[in-house]
Amino acid sequence: MKLQHNLGGLEGLDPINVEKQVFVEPWEKRIFGIHTAMMALSNHLNTSIPKYEIAKVPTQFKSFWTWGHLRQGAEAMHPFEYFRLRYYEKWLGGISGFFVEEGYITQEELDTRTAEFLEDSTKAAAPLPKGGKAGIDTQVEKYLREGDSPLRPAPAPPKFKVGDRIKVKNVHPGAHSRLPGQLRDKEAVVVRVYEGAFTYFFPTEDGIGTPMPVYSLLFQPQDIWPESLTEPKSVYYNDIFEVYLEAA
Repeated sequence: MKLQHNLGGLEGLDPINVEKQVFVEPWEKRIFGIHTAMMALSNHLNTSIPKYEIAKVPTQFKSFWTWGHLRQGAEAMHPFEYFRLRYYEKWLGGISGFFVEEGYITQEELDTRTAEFLEDSTKAAAPLPKGGKAGIDTQVEKYLREGDSPLRPAPAPPKFKVGDRIKVKNVHPGAHSRLPGQLRDKEAVVVRVYEGAFTYFFPTEDGIGTPMPVYSLLFQPQDIWPESLTEPKSVYYNDIFEVYLEAA
């Protein structure tokens, strides 16, 4: 896992950004809207829960896009670029790169348009295009109401139960991971076994992507960080997919 996704307890960083305004710049709303529409029009929704008749939606977007793809794009960034850019700038980079990779636009078209905005900033405030097809709006609104649940029937009984002491595996994260880096090789106690099983958007190199149990684990902070960084009587919880765990 790259540095920017393994910050738990790392000292010497800048103060945490406590910005309470969701969208600081107007363009950030557009990026959020584009990402939401991409999720609502993703081609995997014909097999999701609930199922959508996505093949009948009159959209030119025919790709697979989820929160996982957005995070994978951020994790692929150079750490220096990751720390330099604002939150929605990371989104913009991941989304625009995806459109190039999928062939919706070319890198030349993207670079040309970017240069135009840099030359004349007033173009960035241009009104959104008019028109569009009602079927697309209907699908996006339905997705916002009903979503895409990861909950699935359990394929097998959970390996662990409440009270069990487990150890987090030291797995190689590959291109994308849902395991916090600071928890690898650390021990914890199972405090909850969530009902059912949970899948992930797509298979990853470190083992998630098929339905499996998820556990709420209790860690002792001093086992993860030096005592100087923890407060007395404090505890740390994290929800972890079963594939990341083994008996202690």
